[in-house]
Order: sequence, then C-alpha cells, then structure tokens
Amino acid sequence: MLAKRIIPCLDIKDGQTVKGTNFINLRQAGDPVELGRIYSEQGADELVYLDITASHENRKTFTHLVEQVAAQINIPFTVGGGIHELKDVERLLNAGADKISINSSAIRTPQLIDEIARHFGSQVCVVAIDARQTEHGWKCFLNGGRIETDLDLFAWAHEANERGAGEILFTSMDHDGIKQGYANTALAQLSERLTIPVIASGGAGSKEHIKEAFTEGKASAALAASVFHFGEIKIPELKQYLCSEGINVRI
Repeated sequence: MLAKRIIPCLDIKDGQTVKGTNFINLRQAGDPVELGRIYSEQGADELVYLDITASHENRKTFTHLVEQVAAQINIPFTVGGGIHELKDVERLLNAGADKISINSSAIRTPQLIDEIARHFGSQVCVVAIDARQTEHGWKCFLNGGRIETDLDLFAWAHEANERGAGEILFTSMDHDGIKQGYANTALAQLSERLTIPVIASGGAGSKEHIKEAFTEGKASAALAASVFHFGEIKIPELKQYLCSEGINVRI
C-alpha cells in the first residue's frame, strides 16, 4: 500500500506566502523559499506553490521563485498559476519544478492536459479543481474561485483522468480556510471513480481532519496551508499521530 503524502501548500502573491478564508481575506504567512526549506527539513513529502493571481491578472508564474525553491529543497514540488501552453510547462520544469498544476487553463483548453501528458508524461500534470456545492450539485470555478462554470466536478475530474492527468488536486471552496475538516464525501466519490491519486485540499484544522481525509475521503495525499504556516500543526508530530492511527506515512 502506497504511503499517504503530506503536502504543505504555499499560495504566492507579490512574492509572499499568503493564506485566506474561502479564497478571500488574505494575510501574509512568510517567505516562500524559507518556508519551503523548513517544511522539507520537517519531513513534508512534497510542496505545492500556487501563484494565486496569475490567471486572474493574466501573467506568467514567476520563474525566479521556482529556481530559488529548487536550490533550497530536496523534495518534489509542484508549481501552478498562469500556465497556458507547453512552453510555460517547459520553462518551469527547466527552472526545477517536478510537476505543474493547471486549473483554469485546463477547463478552457482541455487538450492542454493531453499535450502535457504526451510531451512530459502524466506524472508531471496535476489538474487542480476548485469546486463548490451549489443547488445544481458540485460545480467547478475558474480564476481562483471568481467565475462559476457549468462543469460538474465529477464529470470534469473523470475527463481530466481520461486525458492523461497524473493527479487531481480537489479544493472544496466552502471548506477552504475554515478548519472544519475536508469535503470527505466528495473526496471519497472522486477517489472511488478515478484511476489516479486524489489530493485533498480545503479544510484542515486538526490532525484528526487530516486522518479523516485518508480514512473517510480515501485521499492519496492531504494538502494544507494555514495550520502549517502558523504553527498549529507540526509535520513530525502529525506523521507520528497518523502512524499511531494506522495510516501508512513516511516517517
């Protein structure tokens, strides 16, 4: 059985790590390179860096930050934000990223998933999905949660899987930043329907919540931000707890 992964997420705006609630009310959380180095040393399995305003502001993810992170850490990391074409992917991989994450651009141009998988391998392509439960079911959102689409979460995740995505990073916008636990019912449905790993995002407030993402949500990895950034959960303690609860993690 594959070990479950713990993944700190660093949302980047203007060169700083920020964290909000329900995708708004951002506050600063520290230097992204230094935080990445600390998490690497503490035993995080991977990192995710998201340039959260890149698509909204129509600009490219900053390559220089990726180069700095790659020089400081020794664990895999994923970069997302403002990736629209293969040369964006190539630029970020050359700067040191291990994977790239696409969200809005994948919805607008689904064949981008196929192209990335064909040129660089499925393992490079993480399709991130920001979704919210509406009266019409779980719907996907664009541009950092600013624009609602008609796309159904489960149908879109299945299509991304079929097109060659290596992983799905599912963020429940309603759970984001409020620390009441992940959207485990939706997570479990995704995990059961797809043939690729699902990363849980949005809602971690305690070690128990992260355990539940694995046991109830059947996620392959749990991503969290503020509980790590502000020292509420320490990664070594989290991993010891998960281990004691029978969850297979790398210690």
